[in-house]
Amino acid sequence: MVHSIIRLVIPHNKRLESQRILMSVTERTRAEPGCISCNLYQCIEDKHVIMMEELWQNDEDLERHLRSDDYLRVLLVVEMALEKPEIRFNCISCSTGVETIEKARSTLQ
Repeated sequence: MVHSIIRLVIPHNKRLESQRILMSVTERTRAEPGCISCNLYQCIEDKHVIMMEELWQNDEDLERHLRSDDYLRVLLVVEMALEKPEIRFNCISCSTGVETIEKARSTLQ
């Protein structure tokens, strides 16, 4: 799996436009082959900060998405940012759930 994160600081006068663009891209991205999830977040502490998070089944699906017209719209929003965006692509070889917490906490008893 590949976990993609884009964190942007958007100027006040571009915030609504950037949110509108990214929300529309997010909705379409969720329907793309290989997309496990795609979400858009706004920071409650700083309303200028927007984060787009995607989870893809594999590199090929992500790369197809990065070449899409929709991703060009994401890059347009990146150009609106006040400062250099934080962009990360993390490869995930394994994923666990609540059992990891249970295992770690069981050693306390």
